[in-house]
Amino acid sequence: MQKPYRPHPTLADYYDSDDTRAGAINRMFDQSAPVYDAVNGFMSFGTDVRYRRDALRRAGIQPGMRVLDVACGTGWISRIAEEIVGSSGAVYGLDPSVGMLEVARSKRRVVRPIAGTAEALPFNGDEFDFVCMSFAVRHVSDLSSAFHEYKRVLKPGGRLLIIDLTVPDGRLRRAALRIYMKNIVPLAARISSVGRDSAQLYAYFWDTVENCVPPETVQSVLSDTGFDAINRNVALGMFSEYSAIKPLALKP
Repeated sequence: MQKPYRPHPTLADYYDSDDTRAGAINRMFDQSAPVYDAVNGFMSFGTDVRYRRDALRRAGIQPGMRVLDVACGTGWISRIAEEIVGSSGAVYGLDPSVGMLEVARSKRRVVRPIAGTAEALPFNGDEFDFVCMSFAVRHVSDLSSAFHEYKRVLKPGGRLLIIDLTVPDGRLRRAALRIYMKNIVPLAARISSVGRDSAQLYAYFWDTVENCVPPETVQSVLSDTGFDAINRNVALGMFSEYSAIKPLALKP
């Protein structure tokens, strides 16, 4: 039996117990969906779309690939991936938040929206050339289950990309990022939104970043799952890009 790896401890400020975690998180995402793009643009100073495109290219996405975007949110990665893979490829956007999928669908960023979770992907094995997850690995219930699912649905030789925010080195940089994400961004979300949950979501983001397992653990779980060519690239001192490859099938 595989050992479970929670990405962070229980965060009692946002949910009562691990049993209520998924519902509470989905409610925050559903409530925040209408303003999510605006707040993210503010939070990233408008660089988020360009950065995601560059990260996909660094990870090896190519025209003609069949791609799964896990936790697609409002669909920016899916849209960028569609542009890269072209008409000969296909991109599926999966998310547990109905609100996020509705925005992604209404803005025509996700052509093939699917409701589902990383820990139980609704696909057969060996279906995809490329699986990606951006800024959401902190929200899964178990890294091991999610990574096994990614490996299961990837074709032999298929590529995995996980992008996430990690605490930067240096006390001053960490303190500055904490103030920005814990106080300034939630305030912007509160001003932009009719709901309290939007501001709470961005405060929750920082707490998941600050309490997340270290990058070495993420890489270790990927290795334990059976991925090859595991690598971590750090961009701008705070964005971790974990890439890996599903091993080729053994020849008979």
